[in-house]
Amino acid sequence: MEFLFPSPFFVIFSISFISLPKSIDEENRFIMQKKIALVTGGYSGEAEISYKSAITVENNVDRSKFDVYKIDINPEGWYYLPADGEKVPVNKSDFTVSYNGTTIHFDAVLMCIHGTPGEDGKLQGYFDMLNLPYTSCDAATSALTFNKRYTVAVASFAGIKVAKSVLLIKGRMENADEAALLQFPVFVKPNNGGSSIGMSKVNSKDGLQAAIEKAFKEDNQVLVEEFIQGREFTIGVFRKKGEIITLPMTEVVSKNEFFDYEAKYLGKSDEITPAVVEETIAEKVRETARNIYTVLNCRGIVRIDFIYNEAAGAPYMLEVNTVPGQSDASLVPQQVRAMGATLQDFYTDVIEEALS
Repeated sequence: MEFLFPSPFFVIFSISFISLPKSIDEENRFIMQKKIALVTGGYSGEAEISYKSAITVENNVDRSKFDVYKIDINPEGWYYLPADGEKVPVNKSDFTVSYNGTTIHFDAVLMCIHGTPGEDGKLQGYFDMLNLPYTSCDAATSALTFNKRYTVAVASFAGIKVAKSVLLIKGRMENADEAALLQFPVFVKPNNGGSSIGMSKVNSKDGLQAAIEKAFKEDNQVLVEEFIQGREFTIGVFRKKGEIITLPMTEVVSKNEFFDYEAKYLGKSDEITPAVVEETIAEKVRETARNIYTVLNCRGIVRIDFIYNEAAGAPYMLEVNTVPGQSDASLVPQQVRAMGATLQDFYTDVIEEALS
């Protein structure tokens, strides 16, 4: 039997018309690359912090695994911000973006909005209806933890130590006298919100009314809370492959009277990461943090603030931050580095946990 082989010219000529990927890696990238919406901005005064956090996150997401699209949600609208700077409206009916003739469908949302609507459950409920995964607590937990009074009530019911407090509601001040019966000094702060905006420390009854009025400018609910003497610690907690992991904790020593906005964001505090603390105390804080993460059904990365009271020999929970700051100098990035990990690996863990 005679076999006919193609000429070398025919083989070369034919191959020139075959479209091949440049490499196997490039082909796999095309198939497996996940599209991640990095959501930032917000409707509150914390938007400024959100934009700073988004810069750090965007610069440290692993681009070999994820395509990142920055989405700015603000009172003017929802927009995708491509590299060329021409903002593109987001289709709110399905959270897609039409860009360069293509409709972009996202695989997950990387939440980077502090305050409303990214930390109080509103966006989470929207994404739940779209069946779109996101890197934060679910709608119920986000709404609960955004309300400081509800958070401490649930935590207290679960046996976690919290400060005694009174909730004041604008226009319904029947219990205002109860606030004056608390043991001074007290903290007065907006019940919903973060970043210590509108917060005051009051040493006597004389300053209480002014502090309440200041807090009411930020929220229609105000929490008056007894001061707990002790060392202030804050600790990041997240889940990786089903395991709850605590980051190395930070001790916060404010140069101001307390850990206010200036202390948090304008350098008016010393943040010692990892905290120099006895292991017995550190383990009590870690154990309580893991317990809170479980009791409140947290997801993603959260940061929990504590006061460790020596007399009681126990940590008192102050609040739970379900979208903690991620600017380069923020506490969670400090703690990730102290753990010996890179931010790139950390954000990969957070995103992959959401996708799972």
